[in-house]
Amino acid sequence: MKKLMTVVLVASAAFAAEGYHVLNKIKIGGTGGWDYVTVDSNAHRLYATHGTVVDVVDLDSGKPVGSIPQLHGVHGVALAPDMNKGFISNGQSNSVTVFDVKTLAKSGEPATGMNPDSICYEPKTQRVFTFNGRSNDSTAINAKTGEPLTTFPVGGKPEFCVADGAGKLYVNLEDKGAIVEIDAAKPAVVRTGSIAPCQEPSGLAMDSKDGVLFSVCDNKMMTVTDIKSLKVVAMPAIGANPDAAGFDPGAGLAFSSNGEGTLTIVKEVGGKWQAVDTVQTERGARTMAVDPRTHRVYLLAAEYGPPQAGDKKGRPSILPDSFHVLVVGK
Repeated sequence: MKKLMTVVLVASAAFAAEGYHVLNKIKIGGTGGWDYVTVDSNAHRLYATHGTVVDVVDLDSGKPVGSIPQLHGVHGVALAPDMNKGFISNGQSNSVTVFDVKTLAKSGEPATGMNPDSICYEPKTQRVFTFNGRSNDSTAINAKTGEPLTTFPVGGKPEFCVADGAGKLYVNLEDKGAIVEIDAAKPAVVRTGSIAPCQEPSGLAMDSKDGVLFSVCDNKMMTVTDIKSLKVVAMPAIGANPDAAGFDPGAGLAFSSNGEGTLTIVKEVGGKWQAVDTVQTERGARTMAVDPRTHRVYLLAAEYGPPQAGDKKGRPSILPDSFHVLVVGK
């Protein structure tokens, strides 16, 4: 009996709630929709893409400290801290806006493929890569000069990207249910791996220490993929309408932000990745970023009103001046 009770207690502890909850909200305001959010852990800043603007928030004070305006349907922000530069993908103008991370002043706008969406900085080659959703390719840019180097095919519609810091990038292919590995120096796709039964993978995160990738899928699952083999090793359940994924190496936790208004927390328990907690967030809070310094998760959200006029899908309108950042932590 004592042995049985010990097993039960250990199992209960493993699946106990992680203690994460919404701590507060940071109001930004303004109008329009949003996409990616990026945290600069070293500078204690957050970059929120917001229609034609990137809003910049100081994470220590919890207040907006600036913005980068007059953009063109912004999607993502990549940071090159070794050269104090940032890069913004403009989906409407097929370009990247280069800016100074200290002054936020813009310094260039190199061209890309069609509808650049996710964007990653690869430090070994000092190149920036955009992943272009309409032309199914990637544009490599010299981060020092801002010069476009080449645009190459990736084999499908690319979504989120991650860089391993050692010359490789990984990208979900939404229409193929696959992950591609890119050699940044070539640059070219060198491997492709199926992550079936994942459907329409979007968000992607990496645990570089254990060598696994986390993809969030439209059919309410997260696939955990071994990088060496590019084979799926686990499929924990997550919430509905996921978009972004994140990983906190200090806490050993993976996250999925779900448009239904939840944040799924995934953890390795007994050698297997499993969903261990669900945090209630807000409807539409589907993109996020993890700050490994504070172990906090930041999600973009807004308040909603009646359906938009003329919208056949009946999607709700975003109430003016309601855009904000949700802060989740312990």
